[in-house]
Amino acid sequence: MGFPLRDRIALAAALIGPFLAALMLSLFRTNVSGTDPALVLVVVVVAVSAIGNRWAGAVAALSSAAWFDFFLTPPYQRFGIASTDNVETAVLLLAVGLAVSQLAARARHLRVITVTDAGHLARIHDTALLVQSATSPDLVVEQVRRQLVDVLRLKGCRFEYGSLLGQPPRLEQDGSVVVGHRRWDVDRDGWPEGETELRASASGHYSGRFMLRPLPGTVPSLQARLVAVTLADHAGAALDTAGPVLDR
Repeated sequence: MGFPLRDRIALAAALIGPFLAALMLSLFRTNVSGTDPALVLVVVVVAVSAIGNRWAGAVAALSSAAWFDFFLTPPYQRFGIASTDNVETAVLLLAVGLAVSQLAARARHLRVITVTDAGHLARIHDTALLVQSATSPDLVVEQVRRQLVDVLRLKGCRFEYGSLLGQPPRLEQDGSVVVGHRRWDVDRDGWPEGETELRASASGHYSGRFMLRPLPGTVPSLQARLVAVTLADHAGAALDTAGPVLDR
């Protein structure tokens, strides 16, 4: 259910791509050395890793080594290698393929983080400008509410002015979540059940809280949670500047 389409396609390519590449290379195996087809298969591993994740890359590396053995080393069309040199080539193909798959997947991950960082920075910057220019703190609260839905991938979010009621799970300043008096492992278990509060305060003054309603199965990163806390602080600053807040 939670496996992205892109990764499913990459996994299919990891299974089929090396097979097709090795099959095509087998048509020319009498004219090329054993290392040349191995290099071609490494390229296939890199391509799969670039569009998928590290698991797809690892499967592609294993598939490449297997089909290199089957199609490109004597005895042909059998899983068994007679030549010591070809054994070494197959092992190197597997090792290099696995290493390259991890590097390619890591590069993809870093690229996603960079884009995400830029988006988060823009949200924080825009909200800070609005705090300075808004004629009403309610405008800031509404903008932050919408941004929280986006940043944390929430099902919904509402803001409560005034006094604290009850003891719902709470998103803390350090990005952790507390349920009662104990920490909740969001990265392992996702959001706790029900709504989670994120308090809006400034200079030690509590102004209200955002009540976060998560989508089932979503797990926001620590980075996203810290950005959410920063946005809530902007709302708290706007409310604090406007003066005491009564229950609304």
